[in-house]
Amino acid sequence: MSVEVPRNFRLLNELEKGEKGLSDGNVSYGLDDADDILMSSWICTIIGPSNTPHEGRIYTLKLYCDKDFPKKPPTLRFTSRINIGCVNQQNGVVEPSKFSLLSQWSQTTSFETLLLELRNEMSSPQNRKLPQPPEGSTF
Repeated sequence: MSVEVPRNFRLLNELEKGEKGLSDGNVSYGLDDADDILMSSWICTIIGPSNTPHEGRIYTLKLYCDKDFPKKPPTLRFTSRINIGCVNQQNGVVEPSKFSLLSQWSQTTSFETLLLELRNEMSSPQNRKLPQPPEGSTF
């Protein structure tokens, strides 16, 4: 039997980890608006991996947790233009059907894990070959 962690406890834990910057430094995240008492809207960054077309780029994403989080995954949307297979090229949304951490969602998956896996996607052989939009362009 698994214990269900209440939404606000889970989001407070994510906020604490994000504010302390406990990741490897290649991803970061925090509340988009400090006054968001529901902790729904987050701003995230990913630094492009070395030896890829993404090297030296900083990508910005929005992460949104609706009322059903963590039972249901958050929505991820790049605001920085990027061309990788799991991102809708019209609106920047990370397509759950093309990103396994969303399609096979686990309530224990952290924001950091989601962002690091997106960073890994940038390094995958199929994504390394894709032409990238000009640096600084947005959706």
